[in-house]
This record gives sequence, structure tokens and C-alpha cells, in this order.
Amino acid sequence: MTGRRAPTGVRLLPYGLLPCAAWALTRAALLLCVFGVFTLSDLDVTVDVSVIYRGWYDVLLTGTYPLHDVTWQYPPGAALAVLSPALLPFWEYASAFYALVLLCDALVLGLLLYAGRRPGIRAAGAWVWIVGVPLLGPTVYARYDLMVTAVAVAALLAGVRHPRVLGVLAAFGALLKVWPALVLVGVRRGRPTRAAWSAAALTAAGLGVGFALWMPGAYAFLAFQRDRGLEIESLGALYFHLARHVGWEGRVELHYGSMEFLGPHVEPVSVLALGLAVVALGWLLVWRLRARTFATHTPAQAAFTAVLLFTTTSRVISPQYVVWLVGLAAVCLAFRGGGMVRPAVLVLVAAGVTVLEFPVYFAEVVASDAWGVTLLFVRNGLLVAASLLAARELWRETVPGARSGPGAGARAARGDQPSRALR
Repeated sequence: MTGRRAPTGVRLLPYGLLPCAAWALTRAALLLCVFGVFTLSDLDVTVDVSVIYRGWYDVLLTGTYPLHDVTWQYPPGAALAVLSPALLPFWEYASAFYALVLLCDALVLGLLLYAGRRPGIRAAGAWVWIVGVPLLGPTVYARYDLMVTAVAVAALLAGVRHPRVLGVLAAFGALLKVWPALVLVGVRRGRPTRAAWSAAALTAAGLGVGFALWMPGAYAFLAFQRDRGLEIESLGALYFHLARHVGWEGRVELHYGSMEFLGPHVEPVSVLALGLAVVALGWLLVWRLRARTFATHTPAQAAFTAVLLFTTTSRVISPQYVVWLVGLAAVCLAFRGGGMVRPAVLVLVAAGVTVLEFPVYFAEVVASDAWGVTLLFVRNGLLVAASLLAARELWRETVPGARSGPGAGARAARGDQPSRALR
């Protein structure tokens, strides 16, 4: 790879060398954490891999899904992630898993850097990924969510030219962890939508039947997911963190694989959270019907907005969920002319706060101590603000007449208008 020359004749670093070096240093730090060389807290975040995933691995090898384990709350494709360390048979399970997550991490960086060579694409997306992932701490390597994020990022980048590939990858990602189906929401109307959505439907149907025939219990997770309660890090849980200080008689327990609030008034608040998710879905449907101006970056922005809305309103906001948002924010900022800079920055800050609330000060969060509750208020407040800003920007960029206002002329002068060919 040859270097480029600046106008002054000074030779610049080869494209991608500095990002790759920064990525290598930050990922080395993550690996040192998951292998126990350095620790951020007394809480061992790798137990999910070494104990829970390994236990599921042993069950899956017997030819069945974990039918009687309520902590198995994932679509059938998740079995592929849990079984993936078998690709490295000479490695211990956890080490093989971390190596494969590292490979997926590198794949995302490679895709963003490769895309950065295209017209209209920039390196900012790669830097969002480089910075955002380590901000989440070792938890991001001790869950399979980064693998799923890699599929979603690949889908959005491939979808610029190949809508059918986007559809196939979206369906595959949805069978890993549901949310990647949302990358379909912003595909341009007409032929691209028909191509992407039909490919997704056929892929989901084929793989869905295949998983059902592969092993018993492929869809047992649906009942376990339905019975989940209100996780203590969610937006709705803030009410009970405060209520504990004024005599609320509930408790915090490990329930369905996460720390949840149990007791009086939890069910109505959980229903309210589901209601907010329905409102978010309704807004997305209205946006889809009203949107007319689709630019190259619209699918990424729509996916980012949709996942923000559903993550923020969820009854469960686990720390690893933030890596979904980091990946989608990276794709958004990879495109020139997109308006998601402020929501993306808020997500990066939220990632930094997330590592403080889990694992560093998780004991304070569980106890509803002032510091733990403050961290949750800040993190969830950042996600709410990012959701509202992203929804506002998506609406203004795509719905006719929404750009009118004092700033419209300035935005047009900056060249933020989408290509006429993509309308």
C-alpha cells in the first residue's frame, strides 16, 4: 500500500494504517481484560461465555436446543454463534469465542475502510467503530452481539448496490437476534424494496424451516421472552430505583437470566414500556408511508433510528445492546451528507457511561444507590435524546416539506440534499 502526497509534497500515511493501528491497540486492551490480565471491577463479565454459553454448547451438541433453560431467549440462529468455537477445535471454548469475536470486529473495520474508498463515503464511520467498541469495555467481547452487529453492518453497506444481499443478510441477522430485520425499514421505495424484502422473506422462511428441522425446540425461546420482566437497567426501571427510597416493597432478583425488579406495580410499568415500543413502531410506519426522498444513506439512518427507538423503549437494556447502536452509527457516519452526527456522538458518550454502570458500579446499580441511579439516568437520558434527534433528522431529510425552516437554506448550501437519482 503506497502512501499519498499532500499538496506540500509531504508523504502521508497509507490509507487505513492509522485506523488499523488504533484498532489493534484498543482491541489488545480488550483481550487483556477478557483474559483476566487487567480487570475493571470485581464482577467477572466473562462468565456468560465460560459458563452459560459453554453450557448451551454442550446441550446443542446433543442435538436439541436448551428446551428447559429459561435463559435461552434467542432465535434459533443463535445456536450458530454458540457453536462457532467448534471451528477452532484445538482451543479452549472461551478463548476460541473471543478469537471469533475479534475476527468479526476486524471484519467490520475492514468493511468500513473498504467502503471508505467509494465516492460519497468517508473514514469517519471506521473511527466511530474503533472508538465506540472499547468504550463498552470487556462486556462487548463476552457476548455474541458484536457478531450480529457485523452482519447488520455488512447488510447496510452491501445494500447500497445490492438490495437482495441486504435482504438475505437482514434475514440471517434476524434469526441470530431479531433486531437486524430493522435494516430493511429504510430501503428505497420501488424495485429496491421489492428486491430486499422478497429476498429477506425467502431467506427467513428457508432458514426458519431449516432450523426447525435441524433440532427440536428451535422456537421455545418465544415463551421465555414473553415472560421476561423489567430489567433494572431499562428506562422504566428508573421509577423503581427511586421508589425504593420511599418505601416501595419490591425486590431485585436474578430472573430469566438478568437482574429484574419484581413486586408491586412492575407489571403496569412493563406494559407501559411495551406501549412505548408500539408507539415507536407506529411512528416508523407513518414515516415509511410519508417518506419520499431516499438518499444513499437513508437505509442506514432509518435502521439506526429504528434500533435506537426500540432499544430505548425496551424492558431490557443490557450493556451489550449498545454495540448495535455503535455499529449502525458507524455506518451512518460513513456516508457524506448524512445528518446523524449528534445522535452518533450521544451514543458514543452513552457507551462510555454504560461501562461505568456495568460492570464497574453494577453493585451500586443493583442497590439503587445514588451513584448507580445517576449513571442510569445519564445513560438512558443520552439514549432518549439520541432517539429523538435521530427521528427528527430522519423525518426532516425524507418527508416532503419537513425541511422548511430557517436552517433549510444553510443545509442546501452545504450540499446535504440527496441525489435526484435516488428520489
